[in-house]
Parts: sequence; structure tokens; C-alpha cells
Amino acid sequence: MPYGSHIQTTVPTSQIPTPLASSSTLHTDVEDYHPPRIPRPPFTPLASSDTLIHHDEPKQETTSNSEKYQDIEALKLKAGSAVTTLEVPYTPPDGGYKAWSTVLGASLVAFSTFGFSNGYGAFSDFYNAQYLSNFSPTLISMIGALQVFMLYIFAGVAGAVFDAIGPRYLIPSSGFIVVLSLLLLSFTQPQKIYQQFLCQSVLFSIGATFGFFPAIALMSHWFKMKMPYAVGCLVSGASLGGIIFPIMLNKLIPRIGFGWTIRVIALISLFCYVVAVLTIYPRRPTKPLPRFTKLFDFAGFKDPCYLFLALGCWFAVFSIWNPFFYVGLSAKMANPGSSLNEYYLAILCATSIVGRVSPGLIAFKVGRFNLMWMSTCLSAALIFALWYTSFAEANLVTFVVLYGIAAGPFFTLIPPCVASISPIDKVGARLGTIYAFMASACLAGTPIGGMFIRTETETNFKHLILFSGLMAFVGAGFLFAARMLRDRRVFAII
Repeated sequence: MPYGSHIQTTVPTSQIPTPLASSSTLHTDVEDYHPPRIPRPPFTPLASSDTLIHHDEPKQETTSNSEKYQDIEALKLKAGSAVTTLEVPYTPPDGGYKAWSTVLGASLVAFSTFGFSNGYGAFSDFYNAQYLSNFSPTLISMIGALQVFMLYIFAGVAGAVFDAIGPRYLIPSSGFIVVLSLLLLSFTQPQKIYQQFLCQSVLFSIGATFGFFPAIALMSHWFKMKMPYAVGCLVSGASLGGIIFPIMLNKLIPRIGFGWTIRVIALISLFCYVVAVLTIYPRRPTKPLPRFTKLFDFAGFKDPCYLFLALGCWFAVFSIWNPFFYVGLSAKMANPGSSLNEYYLAILCATSIVGRVSPGLIAFKVGRFNLMWMSTCLSAALIFALWYTSFAEANLVTFVVLYGIAAGPFFTLIPPCVASISPIDKVGARLGTIYAFMASACLAGTPIGGMFIRTETETNFKHLILFSGLMAFVGAGFLFAARMLRDRRVFAII
């Protein structure tokens, strides 16, 4: 589809600054273009650091389209014959048919990719009980851990590729790989765990990464002030997948078997991707693929605030997935035969929708860093206060409801927190770096948790829960330290 028209003009080559590395690929927005007013030299606008509404940052002066055009014309006349081309970037329209149509398509991509990953707890229960019963819970949990690891480790690369080729080719390619991986998974054999690793952890994750993260990046192409609502719809799609897919597994496998259940999921994913291809609209021109060294910014760890934020995220994500993977298994151990055992993960994913969407509505009142460390601390407290104290049905239901709400903001607030402390030309690189840094914790956290429950007893599950709660508290401590480095005022909105 055509990108639409854009304004071009000419300015002296000597006045054009060197282009900076792209910072736009993940969870970022683009500010309105502000052409220079004579005699100041022009500058090239970069991606905004906003993914949520940041009222604690200085507001930039706005300029009307007519003023922009007048400034460009004046600069053109003054430039004379020494010229080069300067393209005015597209300003997000913050609404309209194409914008909300793109939200629909992106949400369906999130449903089929990260939503499937969110439902791995149901796979883990089935694999432990029947399909891969010859293997330890630790090794089985590695399937889901590697899946999340692959999603995170390729986040920066996926954004750069999206910048280079756009969604027109990337989204269909992602859909083809995702559907192919599910079809291959449906033909895997019991007790052949390497087949699940290859199909579910590797091939699916590669396809999902190059669909989910570009879908998030598209939100910044179409929205600015309404960005929180657009992102909220997208992450709700991912959480909805975490509700529907576990229920499908629990209901369909006893009736039609594992293979046909996965083929039904593959058909649903194919439908979602077809709708996404038809409803997602590109808006901005593509960019050259940056050098690999520009995808990450390890120099950011020299900033103490960024370092403590990264450490906090690492410790928090080390434990935050354990309830998603193991709460259903703990319920089956304590209450065998209960009709609720199949629905704990679905309830957890349902309430996490509230936790993931709410930061877009309240972060500007509370502060992004404040909300992040407080929600992580609350998650740790709930692990100790509810999950550890009792495995009774009422207690577990209360835990999954409250934990979903408390843990949700962590996933939503990482991008805006990173963006607020990073140079604007390095936001994308630092986001890719922090996700890559967190990937190691995703890979290690749930398998280490599984080592505690080689024998499924209440005592062993309590050891797992203590480990999870302790790591979450350590993560909250580092996040609080990052917040205090940002601003030492206790009641500041940061």
C-alpha cells in the first residue's frame, strides 16, 4: 500500500547533521517534526522516547503545518544551489480507520505469538503428566524458557529488520514460520523431547519474534497521545492468547488428541495472520539496515541508573514466569481431580490484562519507575503471602487474580523506563540490549525452579515459591535503587 505523499525540500549539505542510529524499532514513538527557524541550523528529528504519556518530562514546542512549510521554504531560498534532500517524517495521526485497523491486525499477531507463549503452563502440565513423562520437570520447563529466551534475544534484530523492510513482507513471513512450526509440532512424537525443542522453542520463536516486536513498533507509527491505549489493545491480545490456548489444550486433547489440537491452533493462527496482513497498514518509509554493532548499546551499563534498572529487570524476570509455569502444577499436586486445576493459568492471564493495560492510564500520575518497583515488590509479597501459605483452592484463586494484576505492569513499563534515561538516538539499541540481558534470566529462571520439584510434594513446591519470592524482592530492590538514582526525592513522580 502506498505510504502517501511527503514533503521534500533542499537545504545546504553542510548544514545536515550525520544520521544517527535508529532508536525507533521497539516501543518507541516519533515526535512531530520541527524544522529549523533561521538562523539556527536544521536538525533531523529522531524517535521519541515516549511509549507512555510522560508528564514528568519537559514538553516540546509545537509547530503548525503551515509554519513548518514556511520555514522550509525560507530555508530553501536561503540555501541557494547547494542542495541535498531532506524528508519530513510522517507525524502519527493518532487515530483514523487505518490506525485502528492496524491495531486490530497487530493485536491478532500478538495473540498468535506471545499469547501462545503465555499459555506454555498448560503445555508444561500436559508434558509432565503424559507426553514427556520420561523427562524431568526441569528439562520440560526448558522448552518454555528457551521459547521466551529466543523471543527476547532477537528483539533488537527484529526491530532493525522491520525498519529495513517494513510490515508488508515481514508480517506474512512471520505468519508462515509460525504456522509451519505449529504444524510440525502437531506431528511430534511422545517422549521425543528434542522434537518439541526444535518446533516449539526454536522455529516458533523465530517466527514469533519477527511478528510480535514489529507489531509493537507499528503502534508508534500511527499513535502518539493515544499510544497507551493502542499498546494496551496489543498486550491484551497477547494475554487473551494466554487464556484461550490453555483452555483449548485442556478441553480438546482428551477428545481429539494432541496432534489435532495443535492443528486447530495452527488454523486459528493462520486466520489471525491473514486478517493481520489485510488490516495492517505501513506508514513510514523503510530505512537502511544498521550495522550489527548498532543494534545493541553495552556502553549504557556505564550509567548507574540504567545498570540498576537492568539488574532489577534481570532478577524480576528470573522469577516472574514461575507462577505462570507452575501454579497449575502445584494445584494438581495439592487438589487432584479439582475442576479448577485447568483454569488457574487462564485466570492468571485474564487478570494480567488489567495489569498490562493500567500503566497507560495511571503511570503519568504515579510515575513509571515508581509503578514498576512497587508492582514488582507487590508481586513478591503476594508470592509469599498467598502462594506459599496455602494450596487451598480459594487461596490459589485469590493469588492468581491478584498476581496477574500486580505482575502485569512489569512487562509494559520496561520500554518507557529505558527510554526516559537513554539518549534519544540510542533508545532502540538500549532496549535491545536490556531485552538481550534479560533473556539469560528467562532461560535459567524456570528450569532452576523446576529443579526444586523433581518430586512433586508440598515441601518441594514451597522451596520453589521461596526461591521465586526472594528473587522478585531482590529485583524490586534494584528497581527501587534505579528510581532513587533518577530522583532522590521520595515523593517525586518518576
